[in-house]
Amino acid sequence: MADTGFTYSYEQLSELTSSVLDLARKAGASDAEADVSEGFGQTISVRLGEVETIEYNRDKGLNVTVYFGQRRGHASTSDLTLNALRETVAAACAIAKHTAVDDCAGLAEAGLLAHDWPDLDLYHPWRITVEEATELARQCERAALDIDPALSNSEGAGVSSVESQFVYGNTHGFLGGYPSSRHDLSCAVIAESPAGMQRDYWYDSSRNPDSLSDVHEIGRKAGQRTIRRLNARRLKTIRVPVLFEAPVACGLIGHLVGAASGSALYRRSSFLLDGLGDKIFPDWMVINEDPYLLQGQASAPFDNEGVKTIPRRFIDRGILAGYFLGSYSARKLGMQTTGNAGGNHNLIVESTGQSFDELVSQMGRGLLVTELLGHGVNMVTGDYSRGAAGFWVENGKICYPVEEITIAGNLKEMFLHIGAVATDRHVGGSRQCGSILIDEMTVAGS
Repeated sequence: MADTGFTYSYEQLSELTSSVLDLARKAGASDAEADVSEGFGQTISVRLGEVETIEYNRDKGLNVTVYFGQRRGHASTSDLTLNALRETVAAACAIAKHTAVDDCAGLAEAGLLAHDWPDLDLYHPWRITVEEATELARQCERAALDIDPALSNSEGAGVSSVESQFVYGNTHGFLGGYPSSRHDLSCAVIAESPAGMQRDYWYDSSRNPDSLSDVHEIGRKAGQRTIRRLNARRLKTIRVPVLFEAPVACGLIGHLVGAASGSALYRRSSFLLDGLGDKIFPDWMVINEDPYLLQGQASAPFDNEGVKTIPRRFIDRGILAGYFLGSYSARKLGMQTTGNAGGNHNLIVESTGQSFDELVSQMGRGLLVTELLGHGVNMVTGDYSRGAAGFWVENGKICYPVEEITIAGNLKEMFLHIGAVATDRHVGGSRQCGSILIDEMTVAGS
Protein backbone atom coordinates (compact mmCIF):
# COMPACT_ATOMS: atom_id res chain seq x y z
CA MET A 1 0.00 0.00 0.00
CA ALA A 2 1.70 3.14 -1.22
CA ASP A 3 2.25 6.20 0.97
CA THR A 4 1.30 4.59 4.27
CA GLY A 5 3.17 4.06 7.50
CA PHE A 6 1.98 0.47 7.85
CA THR A 7 4.50 -2.31 8.39
CA TYR A 8 2.42 -4.86 6.50
CA SER A 9 0.64 -4.64 3.18
CA TYR A 10 -3.01 -5.64 2.84
CA GLU A 11 -1.86 -8.74 0.96
CA GLN A 12 0.45 -9.75 3.80
CA LEU A 13 -2.33 -9.39 6.37
CA SER A 14 -4.58 -11.49 4.12
CA GLU A 15 -1.92 -14.19 3.87
CA LEU A 16 -1.45 -14.24 7.65
CA THR A 17 -5.20 -14.56 8.20
CA SER A 18 -5.48 -17.38 5.65
CA SER A 19 -2.51 -19.15 7.22
CA VAL A 20 -4.16 -19.11 10.64
CA LEU A 21 -7.38 -20.55 9.22
CA ASP A 22 -5.39 -23.31 7.51
CA LEU A 23 -3.60 -24.11 10.77
CA ALA A 24 -6.95 -24.35 12.57
CA ARG A 25 -8.33 -26.75 9.97
CA LYS A 26 -5.22 -28.92 10.21
CA ALA A 27 -5.64 -28.99 13.99
CA GLY A 28 -9.08 -30.51 13.53
CA ALA A 29 -11.30 -27.48 14.01
CA SER A 30 -14.65 -27.75 12.24
CA ASP A 31 -14.71 -23.96 11.77
CA ALA A 32 -12.54 -20.99 12.57
CA GLU A 33 -12.35 -17.21 12.26
CA ALA A 34 -9.40 -14.87 12.62
CA ASP A 35 -8.45 -11.25 12.27
CA VAL A 36 -5.04 -9.65 11.96
CA SER A 37 -4.63 -5.93 12.53
CA GLU A 38 -2.04 -3.23 12.98
CA GLY A 39 -2.16 0.40 13.89
CA PHE A 40 -0.05 3.37 14.81
CA GLY A 41 -0.52 6.93 15.91
CA GLN A 42 0.83 9.95 17.70
CA THR A 43 -0.60 12.29 20.32
CA ILE A 44 0.86 15.64 21.30
CA SER A 45 -0.45 17.70 24.21
CA VAL A 46 0.52 21.22 25.19
CA ARG A 47 -0.24 23.03 28.45
CA LEU A 48 0.33 26.74 28.95
CA GLY A 49 2.38 26.83 25.77
CA GLU A 50 4.77 24.08 26.81
CA VAL A 51 4.87 20.55 25.46
CA GLU A 52 3.46 18.24 28.11
CA THR A 53 3.41 14.86 26.36
CA ILE A 54 4.51 13.34 23.08
CA GLU A 55 3.21 9.82 22.65
CA TYR A 56 3.79 7.49 19.75
CA ASN A 57 2.30 4.03 19.56
CA ARG A 58 2.50 1.15 17.13
CA ASP A 59 0.90 -2.22 17.69
CA LYS A 60 -0.25 -5.32 15.89
CA GLY A 61 -2.23 -8.37 16.85
CA LEU A 62 -3.98 -11.56 15.88
CA ASN A 63 -7.21 -12.97 17.29
CA VAL A 64 -8.33 -16.49 16.44
CA THR A 65 -11.49 -18.36 17.43
CA VAL A 66 -11.87 -22.06 16.69
CA TYR A 67 -14.93 -24.30 16.88
CA PHE A 68 -15.02 -28.01 17.48
CA GLY A 69 -18.67 -28.51 16.75
CA GLN A 70 -20.19 -26.06 19.21
CA ARG A 71 -17.26 -25.95 21.57
CA ARG A 72 -15.46 -22.63 21.25
CA GLY A 73 -11.90 -21.55 22.03
CA HIS A 74 -10.24 -18.17 21.60
CA ALA A 75 -6.63 -16.97 21.79
CA SER A 76 -4.66 -13.93 20.72
CA THR A 77 -1.07 -12.79 20.21
CA SER A 78 0.92 -9.73 19.23
CA ASP A 79 3.67 -11.91 17.69
CA LEU A 80 2.98 -12.58 14.01
CA THR A 81 5.80 -15.02 13.37
CA LEU A 82 4.85 -18.47 12.07
CA ASN A 83 5.77 -20.23 15.32
CA ALA A 84 3.68 -17.78 17.35
CA LEU A 85 0.73 -18.31 15.00
CA ARG A 86 0.99 -22.08 15.47
CA GLU A 87 1.14 -21.71 19.25
CA THR A 88 -1.83 -19.35 19.30
CA VAL A 89 -3.97 -21.70 17.22
CA ALA A 90 -2.92 -24.62 19.45
CA ALA A 91 -3.91 -22.61 22.54
CA ALA A 92 -7.33 -21.82 21.08
CA CYS A 93 -7.86 -25.49 20.20
CA ALA A 94 -6.87 -26.61 23.70
CA ILE A 95 -9.35 -24.18 25.23
CA ALA A 96 -12.14 -25.33 22.90
CA LYS A 97 -11.66 -28.96 23.82
CA HIS A 98 -12.19 -28.14 27.51
CA THR A 99 -15.25 -25.90 27.17
CA ALA A 100 -18.89 -26.90 27.37
CA VAL A 101 -21.07 -27.23 24.30
CA ASP A 102 -22.91 -23.99 23.52
CA ASP A 103 -25.83 -24.40 21.13
CA CYS A 104 -25.50 -20.78 20.00
CA ALA A 105 -21.77 -20.84 19.23
CA GLY A 106 -20.53 -20.75 15.66
CA LEU A 107 -19.75 -18.60 12.67
CA ALA A 108 -22.30 -16.30 11.10
CA GLU A 109 -24.47 -17.95 8.48
CA ALA A 110 -22.62 -18.13 5.15
CA GLY A 111 -25.53 -16.65 3.21
CA LEU A 112 -25.37 -13.41 5.22
CA LEU A 113 -21.70 -12.67 4.55
CA ALA A 114 -20.62 -9.74 2.39
CA HIS A 115 -19.27 -10.64 -1.05
CA ASP A 116 -18.32 -7.19 -2.31
CA TRP A 117 -18.47 -3.76 -0.77
CA PRO A 118 -17.94 -0.08 -1.59
CA ASP A 119 -15.05 2.11 -0.56
CA LEU A 120 -16.45 4.21 2.29
CA ASP A 121 -13.57 6.72 2.19
CA LEU A 122 -12.44 5.91 5.73
CA TYR A 123 -8.68 6.28 5.27
CA HIS A 124 -7.01 9.68 5.14
CA PRO A 125 -3.42 9.73 6.41
CA TRP A 126 -2.21 12.89 8.11
CA ARG A 127 1.50 13.31 7.59
CA ILE A 128 1.89 15.86 10.36
CA THR A 129 5.21 16.21 12.17
CA VAL A 130 5.57 16.54 15.93
CA GLU A 131 6.63 20.16 15.46
CA GLU A 132 3.59 20.95 13.31
CA ALA A 133 1.21 19.23 15.73
CA THR A 134 2.77 21.08 18.65
CA GLU A 135 2.25 24.42 16.92
CA LEU A 136 -1.40 23.59 16.18
CA ALA A 137 -1.96 22.70 19.84
CA ARG A 138 -0.31 25.93 20.99
CA GLN A 139 -2.49 27.99 18.65
CA CYS A 140 -5.61 26.20 19.86
CA GLU A 141 -4.80 26.80 23.53
CA ARG A 142 -3.80 30.43 22.93
CA ALA A 143 -7.08 31.09 21.10
CA ALA A 144 -8.92 29.79 24.16
CA LEU A 145 -6.95 31.73 26.78
CA ASP A 146 -7.19 34.98 24.79
CA ILE A 147 -11.00 34.99 25.10
CA ASP A 148 -11.02 36.56 28.57
CA PRO A 149 -8.52 37.46 31.35
CA ALA A 150 -10.54 35.26 33.72
CA LEU A 151 -9.17 32.23 31.86
CA SER A 152 -6.26 31.74 34.22
CA ASN A 153 -5.20 28.17 33.64
CA SER A 154 -5.39 25.30 31.21
CA GLU A 155 -5.77 21.56 31.16
CA GLY A 156 -4.12 21.65 27.76
CA ALA A 157 -4.74 21.29 24.06
CA GLY A 158 -4.06 18.15 22.08
CA VAL A 159 -3.60 16.87 18.55
CA SER A 160 -3.82 13.16 17.81
CA SER A 161 -3.78 11.02 14.70
CA VAL A 162 -4.35 7.28 14.44
CA GLU A 163 -4.21 4.95 11.43
CA SER A 164 -5.12 1.27 11.41
CA GLN A 165 -5.91 -1.61 9.08
CA PHE A 166 -7.20 -5.16 9.48
CA VAL A 167 -8.18 -8.30 7.63
CA TYR A 168 -10.87 -10.68 8.91
CA GLY A 169 -11.47 -14.16 7.55
CA ASN A 170 -13.41 -17.30 8.36
CA THR A 171 -13.78 -20.85 7.08
CA HIS A 172 -16.99 -20.01 5.23
CA GLY A 173 -14.69 -18.39 2.69
CA PHE A 174 -14.96 -14.77 3.77
CA LEU A 175 -11.77 -12.69 3.65
CA GLY A 176 -11.80 -8.90 3.76
CA GLY A 177 -10.60 -5.76 5.45
CA TYR A 178 -9.64 -2.14 4.94
CA PRO A 179 -7.60 0.72 6.43
CA SER A 180 -9.08 3.60 8.42
CA SER A 181 -7.97 6.76 10.17
CA ARG A 182 -9.11 9.11 12.93
CA HIS A 183 -7.80 12.56 13.79
CA ASP A 184 -8.67 14.71 16.82
CA LEU A 185 -8.19 18.27 18.08
CA SER A 186 -9.18 19.25 21.61
CA CYS A 187 -8.78 21.97 24.20
CA ALA A 188 -9.81 22.37 27.87
CA VAL A 189 -9.26 25.53 29.93
CA ILE A 190 -10.02 26.84 33.41
CA ALA A 191 -11.57 30.17 34.39
CA GLU A 192 -11.60 31.79 37.83
CA SER A 193 -13.82 34.29 39.61
CA PRO A 194 -14.37 35.19 43.29
CA ALA A 195 -17.10 32.53 43.34
CA GLY A 196 -14.69 29.75 42.28
CA MET A 197 -13.20 28.01 39.26
CA GLN A 198 -14.87 26.39 36.27
CA ARG A 199 -13.61 24.30 33.38
CA ASP A 200 -14.98 23.36 30.01
CA TYR A 201 -13.68 22.10 26.70
CA TRP A 202 -14.33 21.61 23.02
CA TYR A 203 -13.06 19.21 20.41
CA ASP A 204 -13.45 17.93 16.87
CA SER A 205 -12.84 14.53 15.33
CA SER A 206 -12.78 13.33 11.75
CA ARG A 207 -11.59 10.58 9.45
CA ASN A 208 -10.13 13.29 7.22
CA PRO A 209 -7.82 15.96 8.68
CA ASP A 210 -9.01 18.42 6.04
CA SER A 211 -12.50 18.20 7.56
CA LEU A 212 -11.40 19.19 11.07
CA SER A 213 -12.54 22.56 12.41
CA ASP A 214 -9.96 25.32 12.49
CA VAL A 215 -7.84 25.11 15.66
CA HIS A 216 -8.61 28.75 16.52
CA GLU A 217 -12.34 28.01 16.32
CA ILE A 218 -11.98 25.02 18.66
CA GLY A 219 -9.93 27.08 21.09
CA ARG A 220 -12.33 30.01 21.07
CA LYS A 221 -15.29 27.73 21.67
CA ALA A 222 -13.51 26.04 24.59
CA GLY A 223 -12.77 29.46 26.10
CA GLN A 224 -16.29 30.80 25.57
CA ARG A 225 -17.89 27.67 27.06
CA THR A 226 -15.68 27.99 30.13
CA ILE A 227 -16.30 31.69 30.73
CA ARG A 228 -20.07 31.35 30.54
CA ARG A 229 -20.00 28.85 33.43
CA LEU A 230 -18.54 31.30 35.96
CA ASN A 231 -20.62 32.28 39.00
CA ALA A 232 -22.88 29.25 38.75
CA ARG A 233 -25.81 28.93 41.15
CA ARG A 234 -27.77 26.08 42.65
CA LEU A 235 -31.48 25.45 42.14
CA LYS A 236 -34.29 24.39 44.40
CA THR A 237 -35.88 21.04 43.62
CA ILE A 238 -38.42 21.48 40.84
CA ARG A 239 -40.06 19.70 37.90
CA VAL A 240 -39.42 21.53 34.62
CA PRO A 241 -38.63 20.87 30.96
CA VAL A 242 -35.01 19.84 30.34
CA LEU A 243 -33.04 20.58 27.17
CA PHE A 244 -30.05 18.28 26.61
CA GLU A 245 -27.36 20.04 24.56
CA ALA A 246 -26.42 18.03 21.47
CA PRO A 247 -23.19 16.41 22.78
CA VAL A 248 -25.05 15.31 25.92
CA ALA A 249 -28.06 14.18 23.88
CA CYS A 250 -25.80 11.74 22.01
CA GLY A 251 -25.27 10.05 25.38
CA LEU A 252 -29.03 9.59 25.79
CA ILE A 253 -29.10 7.76 22.46
CA GLY A 254 -26.21 5.69 23.77
CA HIS A 255 -28.43 4.40 26.59
CA LEU A 256 -31.01 3.45 23.97
CA VAL A 257 -28.38 1.50 22.04
CA GLY A 258 -27.27 -0.33 25.18
CA ALA A 259 -30.83 -1.37 25.97
CA ALA A 260 -31.44 -2.56 22.39
CA SER A 261 -28.20 -4.58 22.19
CA GLY A 262 -28.27 -8.35 22.04
CA SER A 263 -26.12 -9.07 25.09
CA ALA A 264 -28.39 -7.00 27.36
CA LEU A 265 -31.52 -8.54 25.86
CA TYR A 266 -30.60 -12.21 26.15
CA ARG A 267 -29.33 -11.61 29.67
CA ARG A 268 -32.70 -9.99 30.41
CA SER A 269 -30.96 -6.86 31.72
CA SER A 270 -32.67 -4.29 29.50
CA PHE A 271 -35.67 -2.01 29.97
CA LEU A 272 -36.50 -2.73 26.29
CA LEU A 273 -36.93 -6.46 26.86
CA ASP A 274 -39.61 -7.83 24.48
CA GLY A 275 -40.03 -4.27 23.22
CA LEU A 276 -39.69 -4.91 19.50
CA GLY A 277 -42.62 -3.28 17.75
CA ASP A 278 -43.53 -1.14 20.77
CA LYS A 279 -43.99 2.61 20.64
CA ILE A 280 -41.15 4.02 22.74
CA PHE A 281 -40.89 7.54 21.25
CA PRO A 282 -43.35 10.16 20.00
CA ASP A 283 -44.99 9.44 16.64
CA TRP A 284 -42.64 11.74 14.74
CA MET A 285 -39.35 10.25 15.98
CA VAL A 286 -37.14 8.64 13.33
CA ILE A 287 -33.65 7.22 13.90
CA ASN A 288 -31.83 5.70 10.92
CA GLU A 289 -28.76 3.49 10.91
CA ASP A 290 -26.44 4.16 7.97
CA PRO A 291 -23.34 1.95 7.84
CA TYR A 292 -22.44 3.31 4.38
CA LEU A 293 -22.06 6.97 5.34
CA LEU A 294 -18.90 8.22 3.60
CA GLN A 295 -16.17 9.05 6.15
CA GLY A 296 -18.59 8.12 8.94
CA GLN A 297 -17.15 7.50 12.38
CA ALA A 298 -18.98 4.16 12.57
CA SER A 299 -19.21 3.22 8.90
CA ALA A 300 -18.50 -0.38 7.90
CA PRO A 301 -19.42 -2.51 4.87
CA PHE A 302 -19.50 -5.62 7.06
CA ASP A 303 -19.50 -6.29 10.78
CA ASN A 304 -16.97 -8.11 12.97
CA GLU A 305 -18.22 -11.47 11.67
CA GLY A 306 -18.13 -10.54 7.99
CA VAL A 307 -21.92 -10.10 7.82
CA LYS A 308 -23.02 -7.54 5.24
CA THR A 309 -24.30 -4.35 6.87
CA ILE A 310 -27.60 -2.90 5.69
CA PRO A 311 -28.99 0.63 6.09
CA ARG A 312 -32.23 0.49 8.05
CA ARG A 313 -34.72 2.46 10.11
CA PHE A 314 -34.07 1.68 13.77
CA ILE A 315 -36.85 3.86 15.20
CA ASP A 316 -39.75 4.18 12.77
CA ARG A 317 -42.26 6.90 13.70
CA GLY A 318 -41.69 6.18 17.37
CA ILE A 319 -41.72 2.38 17.01
CA LEU A 320 -38.74 0.22 18.01
CA ALA A 321 -38.16 -1.47 14.65
CA GLY A 322 -35.01 -3.45 15.40
CA TYR A 323 -32.29 -4.56 17.79
CA PHE A 324 -28.49 -4.59 17.50
CA LEU A 325 -27.54 -8.25 17.16
CA GLY A 326 -24.53 -10.33 16.29
CA SER A 327 -24.86 -14.01 15.46
CA TYR A 328 -24.49 -15.29 19.01
CA SER A 329 -27.02 -12.93 20.61
CA ALA A 330 -29.41 -13.47 17.69
CA ARG A 331 -29.38 -17.24 18.24
CA LYS A 332 -29.91 -16.71 21.95
CA LEU A 333 -33.02 -14.70 21.12
CA GLY A 334 -34.24 -16.99 18.34
CA MET A 335 -33.66 -14.24 15.77
CA GLN A 336 -31.28 -13.40 12.91
CA THR A 337 -28.17 -11.24 13.17
CA THR A 338 -28.67 -7.61 12.16
CA GLY A 339 -25.03 -7.15 11.11
CA ASN A 340 -24.13 -5.42 14.36
CA ALA A 341 -21.46 -7.71 15.77
CA GLY A 342 -19.11 -5.11 17.23
CA GLY A 343 -21.79 -2.47 17.82
CA ASN A 344 -24.11 -0.07 16.07
CA HIS A 345 -23.19 1.85 12.95
CA ASN A 346 -23.94 5.52 12.29
CA LEU A 347 -27.22 6.30 14.06
CA ILE A 348 -28.77 9.51 12.77
CA VAL A 349 -31.56 11.10 14.82
CA GLU A 350 -33.86 13.11 12.55
CA SER A 351 -34.57 16.69 13.66
CA THR A 352 -38.00 18.24 14.11
CA GLY A 353 -36.71 21.33 12.31
CA GLN A 354 -36.09 23.87 15.08
CA SER A 355 -32.73 25.48 15.75
CA PHE A 356 -31.13 25.29 19.19
CA ASP A 357 -32.19 28.88 19.96
CA GLU A 358 -35.75 28.06 18.92
CA LEU A 359 -35.83 25.12 21.33
CA VAL A 360 -34.59 27.36 24.15
CA SER A 361 -37.40 29.76 23.32
CA GLN A 362 -39.92 26.91 23.04
CA MET A 363 -38.90 25.58 26.45
CA GLY A 364 -39.72 28.92 28.05
CA ARG A 365 -38.68 28.04 31.59
CA GLY A 366 -36.46 25.14 32.48
CA LEU A 367 -32.97 23.66 32.52
CA LEU A 368 -30.38 23.47 29.75
CA VAL A 369 -27.97 20.61 30.50
CA THR A 370 -24.45 20.92 29.10
CA GLU A 371 -22.63 18.40 31.30
CA LEU A 372 -23.53 15.16 33.06
CA LEU A 373 -21.68 13.54 35.95
CA GLY A 374 -21.77 10.05 37.41
CA HIS A 375 -23.29 6.83 36.11
CA GLY A 376 -26.71 6.63 37.73
CA VAL A 377 -28.51 4.68 35.01
CA ASN A 378 -30.24 1.36 35.73
CA MET A 379 -30.46 -0.43 32.39
CA VAL A 380 -32.86 -3.04 33.77
CA THR A 381 -35.54 -0.59 34.91
CA GLY A 382 -34.57 2.50 32.92
CA ASP A 383 -34.30 4.60 36.08
CA TYR A 384 -32.11 7.62 35.38
CA SER A 385 -30.42 9.90 37.93
CA ARG A 386 -27.27 11.86 37.17
CA GLY A 387 -25.40 14.89 38.41
CA ALA A 388 -25.63 17.79 36.01
CA ALA A 389 -24.50 21.31 35.22
CA GLY A 390 -25.81 23.80 32.71
CA PHE A 391 -27.97 26.92 32.55
CA TRP A 392 -31.31 28.12 33.84
CA VAL A 393 -33.71 29.35 31.18
CA GLU A 394 -36.43 31.90 31.91
CA ASN A 395 -38.85 33.46 29.42
CA GLY A 396 -37.12 31.60 26.61
CA LYS A 397 -33.71 33.13 27.39
CA ILE A 398 -30.57 31.60 28.96
CA CYS A 399 -30.20 33.48 32.25
CA TYR A 400 -27.37 32.10 34.38
CA PRO A 401 -25.22 28.99 34.91
CA VAL A 402 -26.20 26.32 37.43
CA GLU A 403 -24.29 23.48 39.08
CA GLU A 404 -24.49 20.86 41.85
CA ILE A 405 -27.88 19.59 40.72
CA THR A 406 -29.27 16.17 39.86
CA ILE A 407 -31.72 15.36 37.09
CA ALA A 408 -33.91 12.29 37.46
CA GLY A 409 -36.51 10.36 35.52
CA ASN A 410 -37.03 7.04 33.76
CA LEU A 411 -35.65 6.52 30.27
CA LYS A 412 -38.91 4.97 29.06
CA GLU A 413 -40.84 8.07 30.11
CA MET A 414 -38.09 10.42 28.97
CA PHE A 415 -38.06 8.95 25.46
CA LEU A 416 -41.85 9.03 25.20
CA HIS A 417 -41.94 12.67 26.26
CA ILE A 418 -39.29 14.09 23.96
CA GLY A 419 -40.80 17.31 22.68
CA ALA A 420 -38.36 18.16 19.88
CA VAL A 421 -34.91 17.51 18.39
CA ALA A 422 -32.91 20.51 17.17
CA THR A 423 -31.00 20.92 13.91
CA ASP A 424 -27.61 21.40 15.66
CA ARG A 425 -26.57 17.82 14.92
CA HIS A 426 -23.45 16.72 16.79
CA VAL A 427 -21.41 13.67 15.84
CA GLY A 428 -20.74 11.70 19.02
CA GLY A 429 -18.81 8.76 17.64
CA SER A 430 -21.38 6.31 16.28
CA ARG A 431 -24.34 8.61 17.03
CA GLN A 432 -25.45 11.85 15.38
CA CYS A 433 -28.03 13.87 17.26
CA GLY A 434 -29.16 17.44 17.82
CA SER A 435 -30.19 18.92 21.15
CA ILE A 436 -33.15 17.07 22.70
CA LEU A 437 -35.98 18.75 24.63
CA ILE A 438 -37.78 16.59 27.19
CA ASP A 439 -41.14 17.89 28.38
CA GLU A 440 -40.51 17.43 32.12
CA MET A 441 -38.01 15.93 34.55
CA THR A 442 -37.21 16.28 38.23
CA VAL A 443 -34.33 18.67 38.90
CA ALA A 444 -33.05 18.17 42.43
CA GLY A 445 -31.05 20.92 44.09
CA SER A 446 -30.92 22.55 47.50
